[in-house]
Amino acid sequence: MDNKSGVLMQRYEVGRLLGQGTFAKVYYARSVLTGQSVAIKVIDKDKVTRVGIINQIKREISIMRLVRHPYIVHLYEVMATKTKIYFVIEYAKGGELFNKVAKGKLKEDIARKYFQQLIYAVDFCHSRGVYHRDLKPENILLDENENLKVSDFGLSALSESKRQDGLLHTTCGTPAYVAPEVISRKGYDGAKADIWSCGVILFVLLAGYLPFHDSNLMEMYRKIGKAEFKFPSWFPADVRRLLSRILDPNPNSRTSIARIKESTWFKRGLNLKSRINEAESSTTSSSDTDSAFLRQENGGKAEENKQDLPRLSNLNAFDIISLSAGFDLSRLFEESCPKKEARFVSWKPASLIVSKLEELAKRMKFKINKKDGGLFKFEGIKEGRKGILGIDAEIFVLTSDFHLVEVKKTSGDTLEYKKVFDEGIRPGLQDIVWAWQGEPPAQQLEQENEVPEPLLQQRPELQDQLP
Repeated sequence: MDNKSGVLMQRYEVGRLLGQGTFAKVYYARSVLTGQSVAIKVIDKDKVTRVGIINQIKREISIMRLVRHPYIVHLYEVMATKTKIYFVIEYAKGGELFNKVAKGKLKEDIARKYFQQLIYAVDFCHSRGVYHRDLKPENILLDENENLKVSDFGLSALSESKRQDGLLHTTCGTPAYVAPEVISRKGYDGAKADIWSCGVILFVLLAGYLPFHDSNLMEMYRKIGKAEFKFPSWFPADVRRLLSRILDPNPNSRTSIARIKESTWFKRGLNLKSRINEAESSTTSSSDTDSAFLRQENGGKAEENKQDLPRLSNLNAFDIISLSAGFDLSRLFEESCPKKEARFVSWKPASLIVSKLEELAKRMKFKINKKDGGLFKFEGIKEGRKGILGIDAEIFVLTSDFHLVEVKKTSGDTLEYKKVFDEGIRPGLQDIVWAWQGEPPAQQLEQENEVPEPLLQQRPELQDQLP
């Protein structure tokens, strides 16, 4: 970050400190390009490496990319320098839900709204094989419209974390919100443990205090293990029934999210489902968050083939070196499924790239539609397991002789796409590829992570930005 100007990577104006922990600080920031408010989490690489939690950071990034939902804090992108990792995330103007509860119990309809949004968010996480494991009001934020945003996936687990018994075994979470089976250390179902925490949160919203609380930690654990708590007199009967099913100390008989959604108390009031489905359909499923590139379409022309192509005019040295394996941020991501997109850089003229894409489509027996702005749509002829396979290839102008091409699946089955990519697209484009993102160039540069000399000649101002 440029301390004098307070601008990070020429992209974000960094402002006041919002909060800090042992390994990270969170700042308010604003996009230079769009003016959008964001929060930037700054992590010290040396500290997390010394204490051995770099894998936890990797997992958190991977998980936040998986759970893109209107009631979950959105991760826009991840950037890095030699000493810092930067999470650019959604700015929740309303602060923590905890701050509201700290003032006292909430009205029933408001508590129900937050609980509905929480359940939909947690259900979405579970559908992606993600278990939060530290749900509490401090980790739930509110946006400017008073909508809930689940945050802090630092202790979350993926389905792959389960042992052979199909259970998770890491004891984690905040004592007052943790499920009894987690305390017992005999293995637990991550989904059931999250449901318990949701029940504790609902109790807190309606009561203004915790159901399980004691100055002696072992005594509190005893109460949790037996689900020993009392309902306040103002709790309605249907809320008591619902909470009794959620705060069941036996995970095998504890209610499920599907049954929570069917309860009369939960369904009363706002009908969120249609709004959520609409929001989900409009949320991009591509992994743009791990990209070192910000698209900016400005009608720039490529003289070579007289076509209008998007131009990445805000390209900086960080963007360029991120194409090299030594600096590629994709190492920070642990994929739980095959990648749905890939990017490569080419020194070839745009006209040759276009010809190669057309030739490739013909060879693979794909229909190809050419759109404005350097976008090409490939469509399979035969229907696959999940419909017709659709692939987009989009060309971006970095300089007059330097192009970025993004290839991504838009429809169909991901495994079928991976086979087509590995056996058809990748070998078919090898003649025009200088480097795939995350891999060394086909002809290794003399010095690893060096920016190509021809590009420096065209953009000499980048020389001063290099590390």
